[in-house]
Amino acid sequence: MKYFPSTHFLRAACGIGLLFGATNCVSQKKYAALQTQYTDATRSRDQLQVEKTALQQEKSQNEEALRTSLLSKSEQVNQLNVNLSGAQQENSQLSADLRGKEQRIADMQRILDQKDAAVKALRQKVGDALLGFTAQDLQVNVRNGKVYVSLSEQLLFKSGSTKVDPKGQEALTKLAIALKGNQDVNVLVEGHTDNVPVAKGTAGMRDNWDLSVLRATEITRILTQAGLPAAQVTPSGRAEYAPIATNDGAMNKALNRRTEIILTPKLDELFQILEQN
Repeated sequence: MKYFPSTHFLRAACGIGLLFGATNCVSQKKYAALQTQYTDATRSRDQLQVEKTALQQEKSQNEEALRTSLLSKSEQVNQLNVNLSGAQQENSQLSADLRGKEQRIADMQRILDQKDAAVKALRQKVGDALLGFTAQDLQVNVRNGKVYVSLSEQLLFKSGSTKVDPKGQEALTKLAIALKGNQDVNVLVEGHTDNVPVAKGTAGMRDNWDLSVLRATEITRILTQAGLPAAQVTPSGRAEYAPIATNDGAMNKALNRRTEIILTPKLDELFQILEQN
């Protein structure tokens, strides 16, 4: 088909109209206006198509971004659920551990209360058994959860001797009878001296270590012969190295020359609880 320019086309259309008796023919001005409108409409249509395509692409991108975001958030939610589950399990374990610790603390407190009550009862029992002796001869005290029976040298021994006097034997026998049958008490016998050296040539002794240990051993024999189990009593010597007064006078030195029998309730159950921790 042969292409006609618009003016030629208009003339041809008018000529054809005349041949067929048409009385009206579009003027060139109107045709140009229509052509302009058509061009503008075509341009608008193309622009709209471009915008439509861009909007469709943007929509697709937004939908893809939304899907990606939802997928990411879903994964985050799943991870949070996993973390929450782990935290709940950990919290449950911590709560169980805490309850266990609280129970052990309660058990330890119960045992300590029982031990304090036992120490007080033991102090009363020993004090009652030794009522006939003066405070200068012996004293019964509670220190650091233990019962201390402190016996002076004048009650037990002559100077430099390891043989217990009859009055001292009487006190020790009464103490052993009071403790007999109480196997939940450890008995530690500690010998103490002043800082005056042992006289040279004393048989079987080189220094105050020997004197304090031999005295403690002799007291231990008396206690066990009076009925205390030998496995329950431990002799020891401290010589002059655990004084209760300065060795600067006769009175203070006499205070340091003593034997202490230390009574300690056994705490096996408490130690077992501590080992569990």
